[in-house]
Amino acid sequence: MANDFFRFKQFTIHQSLCGMKVGTDGTLLGAWANGGRHILDIGTGTGLIALMMAQRFPEASVVGVDIDVDACIQARRNADDSPFCHRISVCCLDVCELEPKECYDAIVSNPPYFEHSLVSPDAKRTLARHAFTLTYADLMNHAWRLLSDNGELSVVIPAEGKAKLEAEAALIGFFKSRECAVRTTPMKMPRRFLLAFKKHPSPSVEATEGVIETAPNVRSEWYRQLTRDFYLK
Repeated sequence: MANDFFRFKQFTIHQSLCGMKVGTDGTLLGAWANGGRHILDIGTGTGLIALMMAQRFPEASVVGVDIDVDACIQARRNADDSPFCHRISVCCLDVCELEPKECYDAIVSNPPYFEHSLVSPDAKRTLARHAFTLTYADLMNHAWRLLSDNGELSVVIPAEGKAKLEAEAALIGFFKSRECAVRTTPMKMPRRFLLAFKKHPSPSVEATEGVIETAPNVRSEWYRQLTRDFYLK
């Protein structure tokens, strides 16, 4: 059973009300994504990524949106208990209802990713993991609407969903700007990808690769450096 909380260096994530607990995907994205002065976290859940972005970008204001009421309650509490409480707001609504006064410099999302798999009996876990309420097409459409002209959208996605998400991004007009293939161990194929998109083409796509563990329970140097400002050890 997952712990009800996960302690980082500068904040603690309580997660008893959320379907999706603290995991590697969210931590990777929060440590990798580019930011700006105005940041949006779509599907904020516990608020983990929003808090990581607030820590990394001290001048930023961060908005987290989610349709799950309990998740929003949890995210608000986690933000309120953090040193960044005055710079993070949580909105309980569908992203299609979001009408900000100005566009965001950076959008981050760990989107629902099981589009054709069996539904979990846990309703909250289903809501968090399955793309019934936010398809890849929906994500790209709203990200385009909410992103500033020079802003960047960053997502973390399983390898099997990469081609579909990239296709939806291209259809809406996005250009891939960065990509990081992430392996769990050196000998395994990449299991997830960190992807970033912009509204205008870059001279070249920055392509990198990372490994999470070099041996069981031994974090790689790449992963240690990426997350050094967050994990307690």
